[in-house]
Amino acid sequence: MKKKLILILSFMVITIVFLNIGRSIYMPFVNKVKGKETVDSRIKDFQEKVWDRLEKNLGLAGYKMDFPKEIIIVAFKEERKLQVYSKDYNGIKLIKEYPFTAFSGELGPKLKEGDKQIPEGIYKVEYLNPNSSYYLSIKVSYPNEFDKSKTKLTDISDMGGDIFIHGKSVTIGCIPIGDEAIEEVFLLTQKAMNNSVKVIISPRDFRVNSSYPKIEGIDWENELYEIINNELKTLPSSGYI
Repeated sequence: MKKKLILILSFMVITIVFLNIGRSIYMPFVNKVKGKETVDSRIKDFQEKVWDRLEKNLGLAGYKMDFPKEIIIVAFKEERKLQVYSKDYNGIKLIKEYPFTAFSGELGPKLKEGDKQIPEGIYKVEYLNPNSSYYLSIKVSYPNEFDKSKTKLTDISDMGGDIFIHGKSVTIGCIPIGDEAIEEVFLLTQKAMNNSVKVIISPRDFRVNSSYPKIEGIDWENELYEIINNELKTLPSSGYI
């Protein structure tokens, strides 16, 4: 009887852990069985839970009953963190910060396909992917015009692409933040998609460390980092402005 009880309890614990932590493993399979999901159908599954998790953060930023209509997503490679800010007539406010769950490459911009670099620059969200193999994902508009202008005179023929912010904990050039975090950022982004969602990817937080990294193989990193730094100056270093 005692062994049977232990087995039952063990099975229950394993099941609970798998359902909560193993979503990134089984959700792609579930999605294939169910068929293609839409953004709205995926959000319907977790919107209530996400609101419960974000309610305090949103309330501090002045959103008592709704989500921000405009947001800015900022990623810092050296600190390995992603921040989401709201922007409205009351100013710019930090909603929440998320740690990267994996990292690839080093400081410096992405230059070509296969270099495993996370891009650096000012981008926007192109679309939301509710059927990602990485649970959920947000497409970043790399390469932008600046990226293209710096490689068009080189022998680089393929700059790469398919850069996403996504769930799970693996990457070869994207920004993974885990499944629970991507639910929150995915929903915040969807609620702000009527306005262009800016994505700033910086080698480090220049508001804290103003020195620009020296990058081997290029001579235009200071130009890029000046652009990024000017964007970061419009954001609060903490809290809101």
